[in-house]
Amino acid sequence: MKKLSIFAIIILATLILSSCDVNDTYYNDYTPPSPPTGIQVLNGDNRVDIYWTGNRESDVAGYNVYYNYTYDGKYTLIGSTSGTYFADVEAVNGNKYYYGVAAYDFNGNESELSYDVIYSTPRPEGYNQAIFDYIRFPNNSGYTFTTYSTVPYDAQDVDFFFELYQGTGYLRVYDDTDIQDLGPTSDIYDIPYAPLNGWNPNKEEIAQIGHTYVIWTWDNHFAKIRVKNITSDRIVFDWAFQLVEGEPQLKPVVKGSGERKLDKLQLAR
Repeated sequence: MKKLSIFAIIILATLILSSCDVNDTYYNDYTPPSPPTGIQVLNGDNRVDIYWTGNRESDVAGYNVYYNYTYDGKYTLIGSTSGTYFADVEAVNGNKYYYGVAAYDFNGNESELSYDVIYSTPRPEGYNQAIFDYIRFPNNSGYTFTTYSTVPYDAQDVDFFFELYQGTGYLRVYDDTDIQDLGPTSDIYDIPYAPLNGWNPNKEEIAQIGHTYVIWTWDNHFAKIRVKNITSDRIVFDWAFQLVEGEPQLKPVVKGSGERKLDKLQLAR
């Protein structure tokens, strides 16, 4: 009986020590997750939507999202999420933001910032805007991105206007403005950048439903419109306009490649 009691004590002690080893391993985890990958952003109107690929580590608890006004320097924490999406709803149109994402685990270990940092310049956009044939409705045939409104085709600040000639619709601009048809797209977000060349020397493009057109305005801004509908007297389109003069970015791009460290600043914007 005495030997059995001693044997039971030895087994119990072994179980306790084994349990301690497991707990120590869990609570003494100081290894941070790997940096997130696949960072993408989507320009919006006073907002930026940020997406990334989820980490494969089983102990990842969530992600911290950071921003900065320049590529280098300290990045400021703007929010956290347990998913792979975050919306920066405090972004301001016309400002350029650089975004990075870091993963953290259940022990509070945080990864370095994502190796690919992506930048975005939010810009205004509009939907279901209509302008009319300039022959029949001259006062409502043009559009200006200066005030995001319809204007006469010959207004001082007009950026483009619509003409319906022998059943064919045309998007027309003046000599100090350029236009280019970039073909069919699924939505207004499909065109990332204004082209460097290929502008139509005739200063007009045939309007086609589902096509997106980029306009280089007379005051050195870039815009894009996507035609949604054409009737016997009007054209309906969605638009986006880059507020930063000379900035061709109409959708974000990734900057940076390879491993490097960017500073994180733990402050909310």
